Amino acid sequence: MCDIQKPPSMYLPPLTNFTFGSKEPQYEKDPSVSARFKRLKNEFGMWGMRQTSEALLLLHEHNLPHVLLLQLGTAFFKLPGGEVRPGQDPRESLKETLTHLLCKETDSNSSPIDWKVSDVVCQWWRPSFEPPQYPYIPPHVSCPKECRTIYLVELPERATFAVPKNYRLVAAPLFELYDNSSSYGPVISSLPQLISRYNPIYM
Repeated sequence: MCDIQKPPSMYLPPLTNFTFGSKEPQYEKDPSVSARFKRLKNEFGMWGMRQTSEALLLLHEHNLPHVLLLQLGTAFFKLPGGEVRPGQDPRESLKETLTHLLCKETDSNSSPIDWKVSDVVCQWWRPSFEPPQYPYIPPHVSCPKECRTIYLVELPERATFAVPKNYRLVAAPLFELYDNSSSYGPVISSLPQLISRYNPIYM
């Protein structure tokens, strides 16, 4: 008889348990794509490969998993996250970034949301100071310029998000993301396959 290993579980709260407010805009560090890669090149000379930590935040609506994405403008989507400072722990950096991006500003140093950074879902590598990136290091590349690590981050049962006014926080269903790199890019469109190894438990 075949011995089937039980997949790991992930707990998904319902979308209706979350409220969405707004706060002052937060702008990108770089005014253009070319400026971003110019800064990447300059910083690579000082600190080496850039690390970026991003969050896969999952919830459900009608027992279908949805991914929380930040939308800028009409056609640009990204996972919440950001650059890791040199010497900083990537998981702690991600917690700080999520609090800065999605929580109300408070006088306390503690976050209103207890971010539980769990598994590494995937890593993508940028071999040069240009847009292409891959889920592996090409064999001819000895010094990648950037490593993007996507972590599964467990959401609490309910929470209130405060989203910068220049962004929208959207819940995208898996069927919308699947094989849809033209709208969401290769990283986000690959997430449905990557999380299929989990057994979703709908709260």
